[in-house]
Amino acid sequence: MMPPRGAVGSCRRRRLAPLNEDNGRFLLLAALIAAYLSAGATVFSALESPSEAAAQLRWNRTLHNFSRIFNISPPELRAFLRSYEAARAAGIRVDALRPRWDFPGAFYFVGTVVSTIGFGMTTPATVAGKVFLIVYGLFGCAGTILFFNLFLERIISLLAFIMKACYERQLRRSGLLPPNFRRGPAVSGVGSLVGWKPSVYHVMLILGFFAITLSCCASAMYTAVEGWNYIDSLYYCFVTFSTIGFGDLVSSQNAAYQHQGLYRVGNFIFILMGVCCIYSLFNVISIVIKQILNWVLKKLECRCCPKCHKSSTRLSRRNAITPGARLRRHNVAMDADGQYDSDTEGRRLSGEMISMRELTASNKVSLAILQKQLSETANGYPRNVCINTRQNGFSAGVGALAIMNNRLAETSDSRQSRYQQYLDTG
Repeated sequence: MMPPRGAVGSCRRRRLAPLNEDNGRFLLLAALIAAYLSAGATVFSALESPSEAAAQLRWNRTLHNFSRIFNISPPELRAFLRSYEAARAAGIRVDALRPRWDFPGAFYFVGTVVSTIGFGMTTPATVAGKVFLIVYGLFGCAGTILFFNLFLERIISLLAFIMKACYERQLRRSGLLPPNFRRGPAVSGVGSLVGWKPSVYHVMLILGFFAITLSCCASAMYTAVEGWNYIDSLYYCFVTFSTIGFGDLVSSQNAAYQHQGLYRVGNFIFILMGVCCIYSLFNVISIVIKQILNWVLKKLECRCCPKCHKSSTRLSRRNAITPGARLRRHNVAMDADGQYDSDTEGRRLSGEMISMRELTASNKVSLAILQKQLSETANGYPRNVCINTRQNGFSAGVGALAIMNNRLAETSDSRQSRYQQYLDTG
């Protein structure tokens, strides 16, 4: 038996809607990134280009005066400066520096490799070292990214636990929770806590505050030990914690420090915690950006498609159970054939009521899913209920997005399903 034409079109629209939405989000993000890069290049060019031209002019004047005073030809002076640049690239400085390839120096180097910071002040010079770096960095970077993702999962779970405890305390103070309330099976009887998740904006503010506090503390240490000014120390912290790693400022490079062992341990802890915190903050901010992209796409879709306004008006009716588009088309076909049924007669007349048989079947399925969710909630975090078996292994996201999936209020299944229902009924 061939399905109705309306059912085939609706199924095809359901199958293509998520793909089009993902492609639209990707293209919109690519356009925004291109505009962001162009704006950044314009600003930095306006800020730094005059300083670069002035520095080049001063350097040319210095070379000319040095060549004239000491009676050295400009070609000989430039050859000497090229030799100095080669020595600096090899790690040789005028002032005494720590050895680059002893065990502490090599440990510092591999730490910058696997964390993708890559300051560039130390690079392998031998062929064997370069080949080993390729193999070592392949597995080291992958393992470190996994570590960052697991840290993100733990910090999100910890913040969710603390924020939920504060929320329960607030409800208990307001009298909405009984004084003897405990987590566990009793949570199913409290409607205000079922499916509660922390907001991504609150998590972003907490992580941002922690990152700022950590950067300020680390900057105070670098200012006192390295002799940098505080702005340079803050700049170094951001460049390092975000794994940009320009290499113009590098910590722990002098030959000796006061309390050198304590400073190296503190430097390692600050860099490790800073990289993990900034990585988590970047991923949470990416969720906010994704929410903005979804909002923009929804606005564009509603402006381009007049049917969205009709469907939104139809969805805004209260106290009415509206069937899907396929169900209404099926009822019209039954009216044309003259096949009447006592269970569907009222539905044909009103256009808004579904049959008691379908309502009972739907309630049975919803009750089974609800019982499973409540049972899993009582034992810990609720697992995602997979209803659509056509989804592939990447439907829940990849990497950090998959870790934060269904852990925040803005990434929960209940909020994501609203937009899918909106598409299905359109």
